[in-house]
Amino acid sequence: MVVAFFVVAVLTISHFHGKTSEVEAASIETAAAAESIPAEQSAITESGAESASTGEMAETAATNSMGFFNGYSVEKAANVKQMSGDEEMQSEYAVLVDLDTGEVVAQKNSDTVIYPASMTKILTVLTAADHITDLNDKFTITQDITDYVFSNGCSAVNWEIGETVTVKDLLYGTVLQSGADAALGLADYCCGSEEAFVAEMNEKAKSLGLGTTAEFTSCIGVFNENNHCTVTDMAMILKAAVENDICREALSAHTYTTSSTTEHPDGIEISNWFLRRIEDKETGGTVECAKTGYVNESGNCAASYEVTAAGKHYICVTGNSSSAWRCIYDHVEIYSTYT
Repeated sequence: MVVAFFVVAVLTISHFHGKTSEVEAASIETAAAAESIPAEQSAITESGAESASTGEMAETAATNSMGFFNGYSVEKAANVKQMSGDEEMQSEYAVLVDLDTGEVVAQKNSDTVIYPASMTKILTVLTAADHITDLNDKFTITQDITDYVFSNGCSAVNWEIGETVTVKDLLYGTVLQSGADAALGLADYCCGSEEAFVAEMNEKAKSLGLGTTAEFTSCIGVFNENNHCTVTDMAMILKAAVENDICREALSAHTYTTSSTTEHPDGIEISNWFLRRIEDKETGGTVECAKTGYVNESGNCAASYEVTAAGKHYICVTGNSSSAWRCIYDHVEIYSTYT
C-alpha cells in the first residue's frame, strides 16, 4: 500500500507539471507494485552485513578492473552477434562489450545516436570524481536547485532548501536515486554552476576519445536533442567510471542512507533498484554496477557491468525498452545469451 501510494503521488506530480523529464524512480516502483512485492520486503534496511558486502563487492570490482583492455575505443569482434527482434531482448539499441579484449561481441543498432536520459549521470559522477578530495565536504541545497527539480518534474532525493548534506550524499543520490537535486549539487560544488560543469563533462568525454556522437547539455539527462550519444559511447563512459574508485563504489551500492541532518535526522534511504532487482536473476555472473535512465524520447535504458562466473568482464548498455522491468530482463537475456 505504501509503494502504491508513492507511485500515485509521483505520477500525479509529473502529470501536473506536464514534463517528459526522467521518472525512472516511479517506473521502478510501479514495476515493484505490479509484481506484488510487499512493502516490507522493499524497505531498505541498515545492516552491517549489507554494508560489508557492498564494500567487498567494490573492492573485488577494483581488482577485476585492473585486467581491462587499455583505452576507450572498441572493435567489433569478427564473429560479432547481431541481436534481432526475434529474441527475448526487446530494447531497440544494445551493445555488449568484452572488457578483457575490447571487442563488441553482440550489438543492435549500437552506432545509432540516442538520448541517454539519466545514464548521463554516469558521466556526471565521473566528472565530479576529478574534483572530489573529501567525501565529507558539505554542500547546502539552494532554492534554485529545488525550483529546477520541481519545474522539470525530475527525480529527486528530496532534500529541503537550506539543508546541508555531504558530497558523498550528492554522489550516491545522483546514482541510486537518480536525483536531479544531487546532480545539480555536484555540479555547483565542483564548478560553481551547471554550465561550467557540463563544459567539463564534454571535455571528459573527449579525453576518453569519444567522437561527436557524444555530446551533453546537462548533468541530469533531461531531454534535449543535443544531449546524445551511442550505446557504445555510454559503454566506454561506464568503463571509465568502473575504473574510478569513487564512481565504482557509488555505482555498486545497492542501498544507501544519507547523512543525518536537522531536516532529516534519520537520513533518507535510497536504493539502486536495477541492482536490487537483477541480483537474483540468472545472468551467468554478478551484475556489480548499474545506472538506469528514462525520458519519453528515450524509453527505458540502462548501463551495467558484470563479472561472469568464469571471471570474464562485460559492459552492457541498452536503450528504448518498454518498461523498467523489461529493461532489466533485457540485460538478463543479453548476459545469459552472449557471455
